[in-house]
Amino acid sequence: MIGQAHETFSAPEHRENDDDRPRLECGVFGVYEVPDASAVCALGLHALQHRGQEACGIASFDGSRFHTERHMGHVGDAFAGADLVSRLPGTHAIGHTRYSTAGGSFIRNVQPMFADLEAGGVALAHNGNLTNFLFLREQLVSDGAIFQSTSDSEVILHLIARSRKAKVVDRFIDALSQIEGGYALVAMTNKKMIGVRDPLGIRPLVLGDLAGKPVLASETCALDMIGARFVRDVEHGEMIVISSDGIESLRPFPAAAARPCVFEYVYFARPDSVVNGRSVYEVRKRMGRRLAQECFSEADVVVPVPDSGVPAALGFAQESGIAFEMGIIRNHYVGRTFIQPTQGVRELGVRMKHSPNRSVLKGKRVILIDDSIVRGTTSLKIVRMVREAGATEVHLRSASPPIRWPDFYGIDMPDREHLLAANKSLEEMTQYLEVDSLGFLSVDGLYWAMEAGARDPAAPQFTDHYFTGDYPTRLMDREIAEGRKDQTGRQLSFLVSA
Repeated sequence: MIGQAHETFSAPEHRENDDDRPRLECGVFGVYEVPDASAVCALGLHALQHRGQEACGIASFDGSRFHTERHMGHVGDAFAGADLVSRLPGTHAIGHTRYSTAGGSFIRNVQPMFADLEAGGVALAHNGNLTNFLFLREQLVSDGAIFQSTSDSEVILHLIARSRKAKVVDRFIDALSQIEGGYALVAMTNKKMIGVRDPLGIRPLVLGDLAGKPVLASETCALDMIGARFVRDVEHGEMIVISSDGIESLRPFPAAAARPCVFEYVYFARPDSVVNGRSVYEVRKRMGRRLAQECFSEADVVVPVPDSGVPAALGFAQESGIAFEMGIIRNHYVGRTFIQPTQGVRELGVRMKHSPNRSVLKGKRVILIDDSIVRGTTSLKIVRMVREAGATEVHLRSASPPIRWPDFYGIDMPDREHLLAANKSLEEMTQYLEVDSLGFLSVDGLYWAMEAGARDPAAPQFTDHYFTGDYPTRLMDREIAEGRKDQTGRQLSFLVSA
């Protein structure tokens, strides 16, 4: 029996001009042979809430039946209450937190997705984006497939269902051999739990141990939340198969050099996580240290744009000798600015999220540290707020290089024409942002902060196309979408992030 939240349709969410953050991708989590698995899964998803705040879901298996719930909203609202384990019984469970992109905020797109296949039930939770989703979807539809969602994750289920392989693991391998892009997925069948990381390791996935039982999660902070021990990262191109017989590691893809997403360290991952063996917090502090070396300016205080700018600002202050101060206070109990009902209210959104600490800012030369600059609209509002609070100078520093290229691997970034650094020179950006000076961490500085040595242009160590334009895979859907226009000239695309 499959229990599912009521299907509720809402208008597709879209990015407002003042929504100046790259949208986080998604978070996945799974536990196997753990008592009250759904409750443990909900705790893990709490730790991964930062990876997707739009919707969430859990699927459990009790030895004979699958049970699923999918909800719009936060984990704490959706999966609170003492009856959670009775609603989602079983010792196996997987979960997902989600943001959508162009496909809209529909409950049918929320994960985990479930399908009854010939070989049995399969629940799937996916973080990332398939760069050949549109191509595969159209092939499947032309062959008679009926889709229930606009998510690329459903393509994987269709490919598994259509595989002629006898064993379920071989069906997964057959399906994954046809997809391209960046992904980490956790799946659950009647007898197994499967974790897979894409061949380049673009999206993260870790293996943990909870009292001798395996755990899969997007980040180590989820392991910490449930008291699990970190075992290791799932390696790039690796498939972990968990069953009552233990844990098996498979290598179903051709060998390739790893290229993990560097933006996990810039912005996405929680600072208390360890991603690919690197402490996110320490990397961000090193970004700030190198930024101080590359873009120093005389000032009285170093002020972070909270919360993601805090570690880099600490590193900048320590390296420069300039005092670190919390000149901006963040309100953690406010909704996202892009859901505000009118433009006038949206323009006040930055003040709902951030308030000036006037005692720190008044009469001071301020170095403002942010993790990145996308459109620049929010940065401009914060700069104006800092000036209105009495700062005599504002010097804006980005702890990452200029973002000049969009992403197609699960990050919802604006198109290139809306990226500030793709369309303006440093001088033009400085004028637009109304700052006394503007500086960005260099690409070499970013690699230094990662302790990765110099960037190898012939074989980059990380997925860093947002800064360099060097995409690690083909962008088949992008090529298809660019070749198709409707009568109004709009791009036609079904691309949806997991």
